[in-house]
Amino acid sequence: MSIDHYENFPVASILCPPALRPPIVAIYRFARTADDLADEGEQTVASRLETLAQYRACLDAAARTGAQCAEWPEIFLPLAREIQQHALPLACLHSLLDAFVQDCANPIYTERAQLLAYCERSANPIGRLLLHLYGINDPTSLRQSDDVCTALQLINFWQDPSVDLPRGRSYFTARDLQQFGLTQDQLMNGRDTVASRTMIADLCSWAEQLMLQGSALALRLPGRAGWELRLVVQGGLRILERIKTMEYRTLSARPTLRVSDLPVLAWRAMRMKDANAAAETAR
Repeated sequence: MSIDHYENFPVASILCPPALRPPIVAIYRFARTADDLADEGEQTVASRLETLAQYRACLDAAARTGAQCAEWPEIFLPLAREIQQHALPLACLHSLLDAFVQDCANPIYTERAQLLAYCERSANPIGRLLLHLYGINDPTSLRQSDDVCTALQLINFWQDPSVDLPRGRSYFTARDLQQFGLTQDQLMNGRDTVASRTMIADLCSWAEQLMLQGSALALRLPGRAGWELRLVVQGGLRILERIKTMEYRTLSARPTLRVSDLPVLAWRAMRMKDANAAAETAR
């Protein structure tokens, strides 16, 4: 489990039931490849959008008839099989593609509500797909899953400005910048200031609140699914702890999780006893 790039959701870890590893790997490879199509290389925006449209057409063909895609057979052959076997909700897969299309334009977000709407497409579908595989679809669980996934996405944003900003991508909203007396241009220079650190601290607090809102799901999910989610929750909170330790200087440096963090995460996951324990164990 890691908190990095598109790895915010665990991929066929040791805690995942063996029967669910193939669909989880297929979903991950689908999402990771689409993410790379939107981000990597030197293609123009128009070229990226055209490639993502072809990728979406392959998804539709795989879902309808299992037809293979000549361009990405390693993605859509296993995905078509898992769509059929597990009745994967296509709306979630399409939402992920919608987010990657949005990424191509490197939009500037005006307010946090727009950022949450982006997370609904870029992060929440992953949690809903995993819950679907576990046969869980009650409204409370879906809402809490959305909270955890959105929190993970936001944590990734506040962890990664030193990577995102040089690529022309900013998730700091115009309203937040105005509130803390900053501009996008000031952030681009990569220098941490009192104002930027204060803003990032506030944004991290927002992400933590969302994580804690959803953390009760990890305590209700049975068996391996629950333990997996406990580690995910604690991993996100651990990154927030790292950001705090470095005094929110993430414009110039990127905090990460290391192998040495695993015992800490496991201990904190075991200590989670109620929805508020996620916060207590991370302190």
